[in-house]
Amino acid sequence: MPPQTISIITACFRSEATIRDALESVNCQTYPAIDHVIIDGASNDRTIDIVKECGKRVVHITSEPDRGIFDAYNKGLAAAKGEICGILNSDDFYASPRVIEHVMGVFEDPLIEAVYADLVYVDKDDTTKVVRYWKSRAYSCGDFARGFTPAHPSLFLRRDVYRRTGGFNPDFRLAGDYEYMLRAFHTHGVKSAYLPEIVVKMRTGGATGGSLSSIKKQNIEILRALESQGVHISKPIFFLNKIVERLVQRLRVWRLRASA
Repeated sequence: MPPQTISIITACFRSEATIRDALESVNCQTYPAIDHVIIDGASNDRTIDIVKECGKRVVHITSEPDRGIFDAYNKGLAAAKGEICGILNSDDFYASPRVIEHVMGVFEDPLIEAVYADLVYVDKDDTTKVVRYWKSRAYSCGDFARGFTPAHPSLFLRRDVYRRTGGFNPDFRLAGDYEYMLRAFHTHGVKSAYLPEIVVKMRTGGATGGSLSSIKKQNIEILRALESQGVHISKPIFFLNKIVERLVQRLRVWRLRASA
């Protein structure tokens, strides 16, 4: 039988400085059946030119105004034809050429609906410099109340899961990924598998990494999402968990450098 097709969705806007890395990391994947879907928010720089020049696996391009990144994700899901869907942001890139091969190997189990893994944050100018290491683990019921969240950039889902659970809610401007995962994992109970390897390198910065104000707004949205799905957690415990996790992520980098 031919291999299952995976659709990789990249949302972008004025991404000429970074999107080449994303495209090339998809181009070099060893897995053969990849459809790369580009959803652009009507960029007025060279983003689309670079996509057309470098996107060897691009099968669809939309370039038009949108309501933000989560609206763009929904457009990408509507255009996707693959049995499996992954999202690779325009300033991120895959950590190795075998990422998709390994992910699709897990999906050979027909009962698995979601696969997620680890990621590292890298310096936005020097992508060889790791600054944070987000290591996940196997998901257990109630983990969101305990402060654990899979790393969304490392998440891959069967397309049928999006049909069953609904897409992203663009009203959550900064935490739409968290709100979606909360619905999928906590409310709908998708059957997931954790792949213990680094699959994505994510540049620092972005919509929620640039200022304390944006981080605060994101956390307010996360608390609203938890409340909307009936997950009760005290605010002090919530913020303590966030601080501890950030410290642990940075400690992992120190250990990584010490063992190198």
